[in-house]
Amino acid sequence: MTGPYRAPDQHALTPQGRGRFPGFDVLDEVHRWDTVTAGVVLARLAPPVELSFFSLAENACAVALMDLLLGQDSEPRVPVVALIDARLAADETDGWHYDDMPRDRDAWRRSLAALDADAADLAGRPFAELEREDQAALLQRVQQLGADGSPWRGLRAEHVWSLWTRYGCTAFYSQPWAWNEMGFPGPAYPRGYKNRGVDAREPFEVADSFDRDPVPFAERVERARARHAELVRRRLGHDERPRDDEPGGGSAA
Repeated sequence: MTGPYRAPDQHALTPQGRGRFPGFDVLDEVHRWDTVTAGVVLARLAPPVELSFFSLAENACAVALMDLLLGQDSEPRVPVVALIDARLAADETDGWHYDDMPRDRDAWRRSLAALDADAADLAGRPFAELEREDQAALLQRVQQLGADGSPWRGLRAEHVWSLWTRYGCTAFYSQPWAWNEMGFPGPAYPRGYKNRGVDAREPFEVADSFDRDPVPFAERVERARARHAELVRRRLGHDERPRDDEPGGGSAA
């Protein structure tokens, strides 16, 4: 089979144009994939535009949420929420859910409504309309409540965080642009590999161009975010603690 048509400026696309493998495009090898696999992967490049599960308000909240969790602050963006929307519409879950959480479809609706409620308490606006720094601080508050084993608006915060990150990461890393960003060459079958060993690349692979340790910069960013999150917590004027009638409070669930 032949590969899909791509305009010259569409080759080697990565989320936000960031990547460590310049010129690498996993779709250069699509002609070596089996037909079924190629069809599944290529469909992720153009998910349905019309919403099938989320309302317009829920979609706006989910887009802002996923942009923050996945660091998507400019185009091109992986259409994460469109992929999640299609998945929830088809009720394609992981096949399980926490016993103290509603099923995934209801958990998504309730957690997005809770985010909008937090935003309204903070600034009188929906989550999607907040400044990015305030959005990040509200998310960090949910994350911290989860780390403390505390509830968040009647939901178990740590399990909400798990729901968001599981669906977000699954959607993001299923898409070829994310594969380009990390130099992943896609399905090995039926092509296979012939060069084995450390730094032994195949002809279609590209060397990593990034040789700096990203940890020090990330640590500075996290310290700044933590300071801002503390300011927002104070502005909200309350700190949720477990109660006996909520998950995480009283006796074990």
